[in-house]
This record gives sequence, C-alpha cells and structure tokens, in this order.
Amino acid sequence: MALVLVAVVLATRGEGGRRPAGTRRQSPDYAVMADIEATDTDQMLDAISERRHRTGRRDVGEELADEWLRGTWD
Repeated sequence: MALVLVAVVLATRGEGGRRPAGTRRQSPDYAVMADIEATDTDQMLDAISERRHRTGRRDVGEELADEWLRGTWD
C-alpha cells in the first residue's frame, strides 16, 4: 500500500518527484486570458455578421429591434 502511494506521489510531481531548481508554479495571467476571450468574442460576432450579410439576412440588432417594436420579444 505504501509503495503504491509513493508511486502515485512521484508520478504526479513529475520526473523524480521534484521541480527543477528555481522554478515556481505561476498563477494564471487573468488580464491576458480576458484579452484573448474578448478577441475571440469579437471574431465570432464578426463572422456571424459576415455570414448573415452573405446570406442576405439583416443584422441581429435590426431583427431584435423589430421584434421589440412588434412586442413579440419577451
């Protein structure tokens, strides 16, 4: 049982069970993650608009405004 526990600990810690000297676990860079997410969202919305334009459909905002004026949008 103890041998299995030691093997699991060594396997989860990497080679030899130790990190190389001078390395630390870094926390995620939330600013970079937010920037990537914003860029991905912008690209997705641009692609949706482009596809709607190519197929002859109106922008999403125009359709939502019409539905709101008609009272069909809850």
